[in-house]
Amino acid sequence: MKKSIRDINLKNKKVLVRVDYNVPIGNNGEVEDDTRIKESLPTIRYLLEQNCAVILMSHLGRPKGKPEPKYSLKPVAKRLEELLGKSVIMAEGITDDKTKQLAQSLDNGKILMLENIRFDPREEKDDIEFAKEITSLVGSDGVFVQDAFGSVHRAHSSTHAVAKFLPSVCGFLLEKEITYFDKILKSPEKPYVAVLGGAKVSDKIGVIENLLTKVDAIIIGGAMAYTFLLSRGINVGNSLVEQDKVDLAKELLKKAEQKNVNILLPIDHIIATKLDKDAEYKYIDHIDIPEGWIGVDIGKNTISRVSNIILSAKTIVWNGPMGVFEIEQFSEGTRRIAELIAQATQKGATTVVGGGDSVSAVKKFNLEGKFSHISTGGGASLELLEGKSLPGIEVLQDK
Repeated sequence: MKKSIRDINLKNKKVLVRVDYNVPIGNNGEVEDDTRIKESLPTIRYLLEQNCAVILMSHLGRPKGKPEPKYSLKPVAKRLEELLGKSVIMAEGITDDKTKQLAQSLDNGKILMLENIRFDPREEKDDIEFAKEITSLVGSDGVFVQDAFGSVHRAHSSTHAVAKFLPSVCGFLLEKEITYFDKILKSPEKPYVAVLGGAKVSDKIGVIENLLTKVDAIIIGGAMAYTFLLSRGINVGNSLVEQDKVDLAKELLKKAEQKNVNILLPIDHIIATKLDKDAEYKYIDHIDIPEGWIGVDIGKNTISRVSNIILSAKTIVWNGPMGVFEIEQFSEGTRRIAELIAQATQKGATTVVGGGDSVSAVKKFNLEGKFSHISTGGGASLELLEGKSLPGIEVLQDK
């Protein structure tokens, strides 16, 4: 396990914290979803209790290595102030003289937020010199706290290189993410079920291959299910299919059989003439999808078939929706599966939800707080499920 902010003396220190404030900003210049900001509050509050001077850094969006007003972190600083009930000093730059001065004169118990770290072209190059400039803001006695789970799969200056120059530990959010993923990947309680959805098999190949060595069953929904069905010789009509992955899907099904992992694919469907809320749609109680129709959700028999498997599981990981849940008529499958996983949680299962679309679905169906853990990082959680090590975690100090 990595060291966390609990494991070192932080009293009166200057602390550089990498947070993930890559949040949606509306046309009115206000934060539209403050989940990631709220998730960072326990770490920030703890540092303030230790009388630290706190310097926050994050990226927002994809500016091309130069300042762009629409990607400024100013609205984020404003929202953080409201949530903390404490003023946040907003820097105009990152490592310019004025910002260095603000950092140097920052009193203990105060917060400074740097401007979007990606406004500097060196950030995404994991540039050592840039990392030195950033760490100079807290001085040689400073500490680096990594709390941006959503960014630890990238080796960038602010997530990776900076950790080489300061004592480097996890914040509470990152610690929680690591704890849950370690549990479901290294010591899961059985039966262990994975629920995988989303559009593409290609996005989940590594995940499926890694989980085949750990789980008892994999429930597959979403558009990726049609590539698997096609590999079994089933008609999928005009459904979204990755033609170049059909052989691979066949291979994965064979591997699952060899490892005695039960793969459950849809046996009935909601189908539509097009992916549109005004499209003609209907339920079919059989597995073959007729020509001219697109599979848009799993059917009620599929839900019945998997419900006992979900409810008797002791560990569940869910990544990806079961259908086009953003359109009300095609959202039932995702909603029912989400509710079943929530029920399993209530019965004592450890449940981890990862991936942006799954998290959006949880919010849409008002199921927040009903799972053991909702991950804050889509890409990072996928890479952990693939069995990869993440550079922003690897570089931190071990206990």
